[in-house]
Amino acid sequence: MKRIRQYIGILAALIAYYIIHEGAHLFYALTHGVFKHLNILAFGIQIDIFRDKLSDTQLGWFCLVGPIATYVTAQIMVLLSKRLCSAMGSTSKRPLPVLLACCWYTSIILLLLDPLYLTILYRFVGGGDMNGIRLLIPETIACIIFGFLFLLNILELWKILLPRYKKAFNTNH
Repeated sequence: MKRIRQYIGILAALIAYYIIHEGAHLFYALTHGVFKHLNILAFGIQIDIFRDKLSDTQLGWFCLVGPIATYVTAQIMVLLSKRLCSAMGSTSKRPLPVLLACCWYTSIILLLLDPLYLTILYRFVGGGDMNGIRLLIPETIACIIFGFLFLLNILELWKILLPRYKKAFNTNH
């Protein structure tokens, strides 16, 4: 059951990530009248826009809203984690450990994926959001900022979330 709960949690986290990150891009594109279509890619989805209808600054913001949305959502999850873990950890009802796993893995993905991508991984896959973000700030500065966020988020995960979720999962067994 534990392994199934982990797989469900990871799948839910990836779905939540795409809804939040790409949803922010979609919202921006729709509010600026530049949405073209949704691209289904091998490793996810991508919002395609009419680039010629955006200034460089607008394109930069279009690319930045996804990481901002994931960061803000992650911080909300961190703020609510104490309540969430105590509520879900204090019962042995069957669906709650699965929901707890979904929240745990979603927190990890939202805290780490964009900062890791925008520090290192973007170089290996064509740039992605960094292509637009560098229109707002120099790429090196952006990498330093996202690298710093990555380190802070690892610390937050290790010092705050891990103890809370560990206790909640142990209470549930």
